[in-house]
Amino acid sequence: MVELCGHATLAAAHALFSSGLVNSNIIEFVTLSGILTAKKFQETKASNSSDIQNGESQECFLIELDFLTVPTIDFNSEEISSISSALNGASVIDIKKTSSLDALFVVLPSGESVVETRPSLMLYVNVPERESLFQGLLPQGLGLIFTVDSLPQNWVPMSDISYLFGTQKICITSTRLFPRKDPVCGSAHCALAPYWSKKLGKCDFVAFAASPRSGVLNIHLDEQNQRVLLRGKAVTVMEGSLLV
Repeated sequence: MVELCGHATLAAAHALFSSGLVNSNIIEFVTLSGILTAKKFQETKASNSSDIQNGESQECFLIELDFLTVPTIDFNSEEISSISSALNGASVIDIKKTSSLDALFVVLPSGESVVETRPSLMLYVNVPERESLFQGLLPQGLGLIFTVDSLPQNWVPMSDISYLFGTQKICITSTRLFPRKDPVCGSAHCALAPYWSKKLGKCDFVAFAASPRSGVLNIHLDEQNQRVLLRGKAVTVMEGSLLV
């Protein structure tokens, strides 16, 4: 049973806000992990140049989700070289392990490394012992989060970027022999925000998730309350009806 699903909560909040089924800009969802708050923030965006000239604009909104931070612990330094080898020789600057997500995040030297690095099958599978599947360096269900402290501004369709870090998450599951890339992952950024805040002396970031279904997040770290506020956009891609 999933205690909390950020993607499902974001989708539900977007549907409720978009349909006008709620009259408030705040929705509180009851989850197995406690209350998850979603807030709606209006944003005015000109749709095209002719609309700007006519003074017309298209309304859109951002949704902010409020999460607990995810603590990290040091990774066994003796295994860093093994991880680097399993990442096909990628240069590794730092590795941390999340204390609650069963994930490693690997700091790489460049944005290109974040996008291009692919884990070797040997990272999590002992071959040819099929009965020993997922008994390698990484256990079943572990996630790999690749991150870098900054990206070229032209990588992201935004202007006035205050500070940007990039990330990509790869999940290792028992249902597929090869790892799959996560879309924009909220839990990963709940671990990355405190890490980069300490490194960079900042509490506000813009993050670009460099998966095939990429996305941009505005992030605020509330150090006093140990919360991470993730703000971004959602898009309706399909609508349907359900008969009950």
